[in-house]
Amino acid sequence: MKTEEEVYRELYAELENYESKGIDILIDGCQASPLQIVTAYMTKEEGTYMRDYVMDVEGNIESLAFTDVQMENDGFRQTENTP
Repeated sequence: MKTEEEVYRELYAELENYESKGIDILIDGCQASPLQIVTAYMTKEEGTYMRDYVMDVEGNIESLAFTDVQMENDGFRQTENTP
């Protein structure tokens, strides 16, 4: 089983790869760096980030958005937090 540190390092490497290809990375609607995304994951006490991949007409990833979601009795809702 991977340690938390390994998971965060892999996430950072993945996001750095997207960034190097010119893919926009957003968190809660704001432009973010791979380090900002990983830091948000590391400091998040409750909730989860959902990934949304935005594709162009050719099926290539155009942007990657992370949205903070929080579980409620009736399903998921987006929270109001921004980095």
